[in-house]
Amino acid sequence: MFKRISNGIALAGSSWRVLWRDKHLLVFPIISGLLFVVVTASFAIPLATIVDWSQVRQTMKANNGQVPVWIYGVVFAFYICTYCVGIFCNAALVSCALLRFHGENPTVADGFRAAAARFPQIVAWALVSATVGVILKAIENAHEKIGSIIAMILGAAWSVMTFFVVPVLVVEQVGPVEAVRRSAALLRKTWGEALVGRIGLEFVMFLLAIPILMLFGAGVYLLAAGMTVPGAVLLIAAMVAFLVHLAISAALQTILLAALYQYAADNRVPEGFERQAMEGAFGHA
Repeated sequence: MFKRISNGIALAGSSWRVLWRDKHLLVFPIISGLLFVVVTASFAIPLATIVDWSQVRQTMKANNGQVPVWIYGVVFAFYICTYCVGIFCNAALVSCALLRFHGENPTVADGFRAAAARFPQIVAWALVSATVGVILKAIENAHEKIGSIIAMILGAAWSVMTFFVVPVLVVEQVGPVEAVRRSAALLRKTWGEALVGRIGLEFVMFLLAIPILMLFGAGVYLLAAGMTVPGAVLLIAAMVAFLVHLAISAALQTILLAALYQYAADNRVPEGFERQAMEGAFGHA
């Protein structure tokens, strides 16, 4: 177990070196986050101003807490839009990472062009993901406790099974069903050990988040002590640092995903990664 964690941390370091060389890759998670805010606002504002939520609550109370059917339609549309945004930007980043692994110097435009070329597959995968998301939400709402547990288990299984779907869509240009099958096959081939690299990366990012949490706590403490200006400054700094942390974490996870896919699919160590760490992540060391 310690060796696996060590390999995961080594993979995180390799992903960081790739990102450090191509800092412009941070553009993709930043754009994804901004577009997510825009999509959320485009749904939240009409729902807040048009829908009579007191009437919705009364309807739910009369139907034993059952959510009105139209809400599932809204959730489905929201999922499609957000998934399209996220998958498109991730596909662009994966494309750039794979180009870097082949010794090229990718630009942001290269990534977006590659993602645009796969747009039909991206939309199809967004539809599948949105459908699964709505089904899991319905299961969760079916029973307050048991439904939540079942939805959590099924959601985790779906996330694992579809681990490699985005790079498969980018490279192999297949439909969503074949992409899921291919992703599951790659995981079976490696016995799921590719997930170790992501765990190692998440552990490193958690450690890096600790100073941000401390900064946030210091800001709250100063505000509570009546020192408004320094407290507000620390809170703003903590928020900015947190957003930067999210962007870096998302970029690193996608770079690592692209590297793991290339090794799993082609048995070739990506440029910037160590063979020993890659083999360890796949249980070959």
